[in-house]
Amino acid sequence: MNRMQRLLLQAATMAALFFATAYAVAQTYPVRPLRMIVPFPAGSQSDVIARVVVNRLADLLGQQVVIDNRVGASGALGMELAKNAPADGHTLMLATFATFALLPALKPKLPYDTDRDFIALSRVASGVFVLAAHPALGANNVADLIKLARARPGQLNYGSSGNGSIQHLAGEMFNVQAGVKTTHVPYKGAVIALTDLISAQIQFIVASPTIVMPHSKTGRLKVLATTGAKRDPLLQELPTVAETLAGFEITSWQGVVLPAKTSTAIVNRLYGEVIKALQSADVRDALAKQGVTALAESPAEFAAFIKTDRERMTRVAQQVDIVLD
Repeated sequence: MNRMQRLLLQAATMAALFFATAYAVAQTYPVRPLRMIVPFPAGSQSDVIARVVVNRLADLLGQQVVIDNRVGASGALGMELAKNAPADGHTLMLATFATFALLPALKPKLPYDTDRDFIALSRVASGVFVLAAHPALGANNVADLIKLARARPGQLNYGSSGNGSIQHLAGEMFNVQAGVKTTHVPYKGAVIALTDLISAQIQFIVASPTIVMPHSKTGRLKVLATTGAKRDPLLQELPTVAETLAGFEITSWQGVVLPAKTSTAIVNRLYGEVIKALQSADVRDALAKQGVTALAESPAEFAAFIKTDRERMTRVAQQVDIVLD
């Protein structure tokens, strides 16, 4: 046997050992309870969504999955903790629009990199926001709102839950894409902004349908559209902003990611179980009650979506000069 043949044999042996080890890991994993880090407080929508998914995931894996709420620094605290966790598949992270798209677009320095420090597994839920106006404004659709904003530059006010919030970015995206100027009014929470909209202190808002739709049914607000690229399965009767402003899209989403360097065998095992969890009718129904739709996609699709969403938010932030210190 010559030297080249020996090297090829060694390489083949190493490859066989690697795949055998990976297979053994996948078969025995998990060996203890798992932890899902959620960078938001208990009872928040993201926390509830995480619990719905992991309760089913625990049944499929045969191990308990414990929710670990780590709140702080707009979600960066939990992100850093997950980044530094052992890459053995026993620590999962709930990724969200806020932590993986919005925050990286607004803060120049973060203790984590969404591409380098994590492996995308799958989105699990996606929900839209609604664009709503006070009835007295006289806007019955998005085109009407644009016409009014152009006729009264700077005079129409929209509310948000604060500077750099999802609602703030949505309002500025509307300004940029419609070529209008409306004025941002930040509040200490979307519910407070909604109260001022109902009393006509501001003219419109982009907010969660769970807090807006009840007021639409009583006639106190006029819902004009949803903010997804396509009509939302839970609000099919409503048009999208994109039907008037092509390319307009801003959604709230949640997904599962793992620390970088987690083995392919464990990634594949977890991905398969997450997909099974999302196919459960009980899980899909429970998510719908939170105003979101169950959504499964491959790790490659989720990674590409994260990048696209982050770049979209970054462009808007740069166009209107929104930066969080």
